[in-house]
Amino acid sequence: MTRRRRVHNITDLRRAARRALPRSVFEFIDGGAEDEVTLARNRGGFADLALVPRVLRDVGDVDTSTTVLGQRVEVPFLAAPTGLATFAHPSGEVGVVRGVHGAGSIYLLSGASARTPEEVAAAATGARPWFQLYLWRDRGRVRELLARVREAGFAALALTADVPVSGRRERDLRNGFTIPPRLGPGTIAQGLAKPRWSRGFLRAGGLSVGGGGVKGAVAFASRVNAQMDPALTWETLEWLRGEWPRSLLVKGVLHPDDARRAVAAGADGILVSNHGGRQLDAAISSIAALPAIADAVGDDAEVLLDGGVRRGTDIVKALALGARACLGGRPVLYGLAAGGEAGARRAVELLRDELSTSMALMGCAGVAELTRDHIHDGRAR
Repeated sequence: MTRRRRVHNITDLRRAARRALPRSVFEFIDGGAEDEVTLARNRGGFADLALVPRVLRDVGDVDTSTTVLGQRVEVPFLAAPTGLATFAHPSGEVGVVRGVHGAGSIYLLSGASARTPEEVAAAATGARPWFQLYLWRDRGRVRELLARVREAGFAALALTADVPVSGRRERDLRNGFTIPPRLGPGTIAQGLAKPRWSRGFLRAGGLSVGGGGVKGAVAFASRVNAQMDPALTWETLEWLRGEWPRSLLVKGVLHPDDARRAVAAGADGILVSNHGGRQLDAAISSIAALPAIADAVGDDAEVLLDGGVRRGTDIVKALALGARACLGGRPVLYGLAAGGEAGARRAVELLRDELSTSMALMGCAGVAELTRDHIHDGRAR
């Protein structure tokens, strides 16, 4: 991994990842949909919020831990699902789960992973991992996958509701990014420029999306569109609730009415997310959507936020506005690309340490002490 003394924050990990990866792979991780307006809004939404600290509070012993769907975590930052982590590092999702769980958190494994659920669950320590479900047209195949995930010991299932079709990720289109990569002149040149990555990727072998043996040089968007069911409805969620006996979240919610309906259909958690700016461009930022959804759900379900988290102060803002915890995908993948399992762990540890410092400066010894009184909207006049 990049020398530890040079890595002080997530931005440093991002720089290290950029140096380690071929351009097309880095942009697959780093990019968003179309003009990437939503991608920028996810960060800008946090910047619009100012913190209002309190003073003369006892912060001699700051505790960043909490519980999420009944599981204790040392930091309210979980690893969001990110497809095909093997592109970032040969250890892939196994490296992520070892690093993230080693830091006392939880990994939400992508349904488009390069490693099987069984491999990832076997590598987890501490809390049990979660699984993200893309609902396929073939319900029989979905039932088979749910049985595997349940048998492997995953504690929660997150239904991704915001991918009826894949968003237009134009960086990938321009780069000709496919899964697995096609060996065109551009790909070969990038591979030669990053020989360490190329050796590791070749040693990692073929990719298998979701453990289902789906291979071939087919564009990622076409693959998603071919497999996903664009006819998902609230009745589909009710069906899934009947098939899955453990904790169930709905991921991709941005409207309070949708959050209410999800809870009414049996969801235990709402994941406020715009898919990291990779689906509908010009969508509202996750942090801007959070307060209304937290109000709508109340104590009926846990609310989590995904999108744009890069600093401990971002976690402070999200918790103060009603989130139980945050998730992030790119920070962990930056760490994975920079240093494998150790890098993924470093990403979580950096955010934990920043959160601890920020909480002390806010006058809060525990995460439950963060409230909306600690937030000022910088756009308000």
